[in-house]
Amino acid sequence: MHFRKINFGITLSFFVLALNLLAADTMVETDKRLPAGPKGAPPWGFHAAAARDTNLPSILLIGDSIMSAYRSTVAKELAGKANVDVWLNPYHQATPGLNDQLRAILATNGPYAVIHFNMGMHGWQKGRIPDGQFEPLTRQMVQTIVQNARGAKLIWASTTPVRSQEHPDQLDPEINGNILQQNAGAAKVMAENKIPINDLYSLMTNHLDLAATGQVHWNSEGAHLQGLAVAKAIEPYLKTAVKR
Repeated sequence: MHFRKINFGITLSFFVLALNLLAADTMVETDKRLPAGPKGAPPWGFHAAAARDTNLPSILLIGDSIMSAYRSTVAKELAGKANVDVWLNPYHQATPGLNDQLRAILATNGPYAVIHFNMGMHGWQKGRIPDGQFEPLTRQMVQTIVQNARGAKLIWASTTPVRSQEHPDQLDPEINGNILQQNAGAAKVMAENKIPINDLYSLMTNHLDLAATGQVHWNSEGAHLQGLAVAKAIEPYLKTAVKR
């Protein structure tokens, strides 16, 4: 009889990663100022392109419900140019298992020509990210992506502004102050790694009139505007990309 040798260490690692990915699908935001899940379909988790053309490069969008709103515009703008996968999540840099999940996503999907990513709207609440740890944790996250991206071009998207609950045409002085601070910290990490920034914060600060209800989301015109900006940032890197 012949017995096949099994590497239990690798098997266990993939089992742990699978559990982490399952947790992503069931994760719920507890802060009432933010949605429990992305508005509309699909739910939190990884979602592959609806129809994949193997003759085209693939890209990955990483983000939260803000990204969920503009993903369809990106897919339409890049139709015939790229397959658009997304990883929708309510995470922040201090979320346990974040880097394991990033490794699993990148190991089991792609490879990608471009990865456009953001992580910020769920991390401004006091206590979620320990004081002084935003930059180190963002640095770890970026290194995890770099090490597992298999040559993909990375683009960071700054976190969009947060408006005042009482005055939607104004920025929330406390929460948006945290957003500004974290955007600045993220910009420092991206500069260290020579990663370009798609400045969605500045874009939407100039379009507060496109606010939806609540403090963080945008109406369909605002989401469309962001999607156009994301597609524009990605497209130049597709011209020289090989099929992924």
